[in-house]
Amino acid sequence: MRTVTLAGISAFLLLSLVFGTRPEASAEDAQVCDADADYSLGVEDYSESIRRHVEVIRQHPDNAIAHYHLGFARGMVGDKAAEIGEYQHAEALGLRSWDLFLNKGLAQLEDGKVNAAVESVQLAVRLGGDHFEAHFELARLDERIGMLAEAEHETLKSLQLSPGHPEARNLLGVIYADQGLTTRACSIWRELVHELPDYQPALINLSLLDSATPV
Repeated sequence: MRTVTLAGISAFLLLSLVFGTRPEASAEDAQVCDADADYSLGVEDYSESIRRHVEVIRQHPDNAIAHYHLGFARGMVGDKAAEIGEYQHAEALGLRSWDLFLNKGLAQLEDGKVNAAVESVQLAVRLGGDHFEAHFELARLDERIGMLAEAEHETLKSLQLSPGHPEARNLLGVIYADQGLTTRACSIWRELVHELPDYQPALINLSLLDSATPV
């Protein structure tokens, strides 16, 4: 049972260049929603996507996929409350898609609802156990709330699914640094910089760790 706490988090290490990257609706979902509305979503015309999905829902209020897609579009224009509400509506209508719960959890996290976010992302992992994104985002959340053993486990699982992924490798370094294993953390970051000389998270983390180390 995870106990959610914001204590014990490293305050200076960089997890990634962008926090909270979220997958769009899965391909199988797109097959059962309105083509024009989904096209607008796919080309990132979120205002038009919102308008079209609202019309789809007006005609078909029980279309769970339309509620999911509408929620995603609303989130992309910054309306987190509406985003979460649409995800909850889709869930109430019976949608059990791993990426729905991943997006819901990330939106809840951005909205400051940490406990709810943990529950949603855990469910995303249970439903989508073979997807890198689910394990990686749970790992980032676990690191954020100080559950470092769980974060390490989920990061290693994500790397099994996507070997060499730079964001996951960088996160593993952050987790080791949080645990005081600075030699292991630096080794990971140096390998990343050797392979990807312009990869900023690893470069910054090495610099920050060096500046924090007593002479």
